[in-house]
Amino acid sequence: MKLSRLIMLVVLLSGLGAAARSQTPATSSTAWATTSTRGTVSQQPPTPEWWTSFQDAELTQLVQRAVASNLDLKLAAARVEEARAVRGIEKSALYPSVAAGTSVTRQRERVPVVTSTGSSAFRALELNDFRIGFDSSWELDVFGRIRNEVKAATNDFRAAEEDRRDVQVILLGDLATTYADLRGFQLRLQIAERNIQSQKDTVALTQARAKAGLATDLDVERAIAQQETTSAVVPSLQAAIASSIYRLSVLLGAEPGALRTELEASAPVPPVPPEVPIGLPSDLLKRRPDVRRAEVEIAAAAARVKGAKAEYFPRFTLLGTAGRQATQLHDLSLSLGNFFSVGPAITLPVFTGGRIRSNIALQNARLTQAQLRYRSAVLGALRETEDALVNYSFEQERRDHLQDAVVRSQTAVQLSRERYRSGLADFLTVLDAERQLYNSEDLLAQSQIAVTTNLIALYKALGGGWELAAPGAPVQPGVPKP
Repeated sequence: MKLSRLIMLVVLLSGLGAAARSQTPATSSTAWATTSTRGTVSQQPPTPEWWTSFQDAELTQLVQRAVASNLDLKLAAARVEEARAVRGIEKSALYPSVAAGTSVTRQRERVPVVTSTGSSAFRALELNDFRIGFDSSWELDVFGRIRNEVKAATNDFRAAEEDRRDVQVILLGDLATTYADLRGFQLRLQIAERNIQSQKDTVALTQARAKAGLATDLDVERAIAQQETTSAVVPSLQAAIASSIYRLSVLLGAEPGALRTELEASAPVPPVPPEVPIGLPSDLLKRRPDVRRAEVEIAAAAARVKGAKAEYFPRFTLLGTAGRQATQLHDLSLSLGNFFSVGPAITLPVFTGGRIRSNIALQNARLTQAQLRYRSAVLGALRETEDALVNYSFEQERRDHLQDAVVRSQTAVQLSRERYRSGLADFLTVLDAERQLYNSEDLLAQSQIAVTTNLIALYKALGGGWELAAPGAPVQPGVPKP
């Protein structure tokens, strides 16, 4: 009867292990939903160090410095070390525990004695007790309770490492986006200043014509008003430039103004490469740290379910004590006072008020949550990538239209000025042409920035960049199996 029960327990535990191994949901995505990509993407695996595709030395340098000194990344690395320590604590329960101890006591008792007259009396007796010994205990993990706790802690450690990688992916995306915005604000400032100078020339021309009686004071005021309207954009762009530099400095773990001297000089917006490798959806799910983290969280939750179920079964512990005892300190070296005890202890839960059952329900609920988080992470990763693909593709088309609009607006300004000088057009035509030129150039600059930032968003959605380690940092070793 006992043998049959043992066989049933082994079969039950084997079934639990098979169930836990099949907890990770699968995805059926094999191709991207986005079809309009203008031939600028390929199915080749994406480049891990994607920022190098922009051919911008300053951006590459900033990335390396951010990985080495960003505070959020250091905080995530500290959480990894915390999870590693917790795993070590859980793993220690697999091995015997041995403790040494010593004690010295003096005891006074009243003991009955028989006097010489035959009567009974009590006499004080004082004794010394010197002890030195070792205590040991070792829980035999017959039903896998400790092993599953170690497995859960191991997956918690892996989840912390994936979380660190996810922080790095977000960091590099934010850094590159802020850098592109900075260069874009500088470009827009240049466009505004160039148009202000052109509008100043128009004001001078109008004033000269007004003195000659060929224009009115109304034309002069309109020209000055347009110049001032364009000049009003400059302070907001300068503020945006300063704010971008401050944000980049903080991302590098420095004070806000640390990069001002280095970045205040204008530079072009990082150009996009002619082709962007994006891989397949199945590769995306293997590469994105947030999806990988959600996957190992399922494994951790499944291990805790098994550990909770193991609470139903008895615990077997080997206990041992050995040492020496004497009433005099120098007698400890003799073998007369040796003592030891060794033997097993078995603990079986008889009545727990539903604690074990409730704990199993708790761990099952957490496993269900982990599975739902995984599915949500998968769908979120696919959606972010599809959105980035669409935005990147159609923004390039918008940029092309704006480039044509700028060329035609420049031609319109030249023609309107020539016709105004010759008296064939009124001044409103010139003002309207100049206003349209500035709007077109500013929109083109914003579109160029958007193309770059949309590509950065695509790289970020693809989950690249976590492979880059901080300079001089040790390579993270693989986690050994418990």
